[in-house]
Amino acid sequence: MLLTIVSISVLVVLAYLAFVKFYPSFGGDVTTERQKIYVTSAQFQDGKFKNTKNVPKDPSFSETLSIARKFFFTKVENGKPQAELPVHAVDSLSIAEYKGGTRMMWFGHSAFLLQMKGQNILIDPMLGEVPAPHKMMGSTRFNLELPIEIEKLPKIDAVLISHDHYDHLDYGSIVKLKDKVGQFYVPLGVGVHLEAWGVQDAKIKEMDWWQGTTFNGLQFICTPAQHFSGRKLNNGQSTLWSSWVIQSETEKIFFSGDSGYSSHFKEIGEAYGPFDFALMECGQYNKLWPDIHMFPEETAQAGVDLKAKTIMPIHWGAFKLALHSWTDPIERVTKKAKDLNQHWIAPEIGTFIHLEALEGNSTEPWW
Repeated sequence: MLLTIVSISVLVVLAYLAFVKFYPSFGGDVTTERQKIYVTSAQFQDGKFKNTKNVPKDPSFSETLSIARKFFFTKVENGKPQAELPVHAVDSLSIAEYKGGTRMMWFGHSAFLLQMKGQNILIDPMLGEVPAPHKMMGSTRFNLELPIEIEKLPKIDAVLISHDHYDHLDYGSIVKLKDKVGQFYVPLGVGVHLEAWGVQDAKIKEMDWWQGTTFNGLQFICTPAQHFSGRKLNNGQSTLWSSWVIQSETEKIFFSGDSGYSSHFKEIGEAYGPFDFALMECGQYNKLWPDIHMFPEETAQAGVDLKAKTIMPIHWGAFKLALHSWTDPIERVTKKAKDLNQHWIAPEIGTFIHLEALEGNSTEPWW
């Protein structure tokens, strides 16, 4: 019996190592030479990136098994929509020929197309079906159709990525996008995945927290988040995670990436606010991981901390990655936003959001 158990365990380990080695979606690895570049970062210690607070705590093996068991075997009432969500189809010419003011379009979850100052910018463009290294290893997107398929997107001037988790950085999406993208902006270390997938080094700019860069009249500032990283069992925290500030001479947008609630929202608000629009993580939370994802009430408060005129709850409406109902995030955050007098919108997938008309917008509960 012992020999059988050991043999099975060895086979499982060997199968995993082979899968990781030969399946490209796992991405690249940060080398020792590359780590030497990151030692100047205040977030990089002992070969890994850290949050400002000492979170999250590494779970023990038994705790990991307990979380996995709850996630895979707990039945969640209303965990997924009963029918496909409303999606507005977008024509490629309407994007390519657009000459108006700043506007955004939501793909669901945390993926956006931003058109600002004549630039086409994608944010966390996870446009695949499953947020996992293989289709058989995760739940599928709520909607079979996207507003527009990757192949029909026009030239993309820049892509911003917040971190390397599968629901934000998707191998299939990057492979389809890479030849039509001018520049990728990513937190420290995330470039190794893009390089592994054939993106030219010259098209990748890695950035640390509080570091900014200018791009065709816009400013991109890599700002803090409280989260973690990793695409396989042995490379956790080898790359940095972040939020992003995007600003022109007249407008400011904040994108939270994934983050637990902490003081960095006030710090960013003091440094770069007030914001015209803040895209705020709201979904995939649980009391088992309170430091790495915000509860909806915290999302609304973070919007106040940022001095955001309008917030939009994101990180919901596409995938089931936690144990709450699929509508719980939007129901709770809108209630708290009302209590805090924080203006919010929650448009349907594929709807264009015009910054100049944000404060006049209201949302019907389409969910």
